[in-house]
Amino acid sequence: MSGTQQVRHPESGAEPVEFTFAELDWNPWLDPLPESELTARHLDGLVDPGRAKSPYFMLLARDPDILGARTRSDKDIFYNTAGGLPRRERELAAVAVSRLNGCIYCASVHARFSERQGGNRETLAALLRDGALPADASSSWLLVAEGAERLTATPTEFSAVHVRTLREAGFGDAAIVDLINSAAFFNWANRLMLSLGSPSEKAGPDRSA
Repeated sequence: MSGTQQVRHPESGAEPVEFTFAELDWNPWLDPLPESELTARHLDGLVDPGRAKSPYFMLLARDPDILGARTRSDKDIFYNTAGGLPRRERELAAVAVSRLNGCIYCASVHARFSERQGGNRETLAALLRDGALPADASSSWLLVAEGAERLTATPTEFSAVHVRTLREAGFGDAAIVDLINSAAFFNWANRLMLSLGSPSEKAGPDRSA
């Protein structure tokens, strides 16, 4: 794939074999909760009522209390941006983790999120394509990706040495906590998604934008 991410779209339902910016579907292996069966407790667990249209969240809605805790943790880690790490870097950490864990769906979603928050598309494309940022990526992005990948491969390899390196590069303690939380959350989220279903390509025109 080129840096412009030209995406092949085979027949609808085909499982993607490459990491991509393209919008994908996700197909659960178990039956999601029917929307007609939603109760006030389920809606509280969904947090956002619009998520009732998502097969993923409707599958998780079968245990609404755990879903509610999961969703509120997700929103606090990625959307509470009053301080700490900018959101585009939090999303970068999610992409790096998802790429290493092999979660094509999560990597595509969060690459788009990072780009929308100001992340460089060509740099994100290289990470999706090659599994690593290009050498000319910004030093802060290289440090975020390296930290997320170390926390993914072997958490104990992320040590006081890496915290000191981040501090010397200008990362405050809140930013370092945000990096750790973003990586930790997606190491869990990837495993959940990979164990409950699989992605599929959408038929039709390129949806990578």
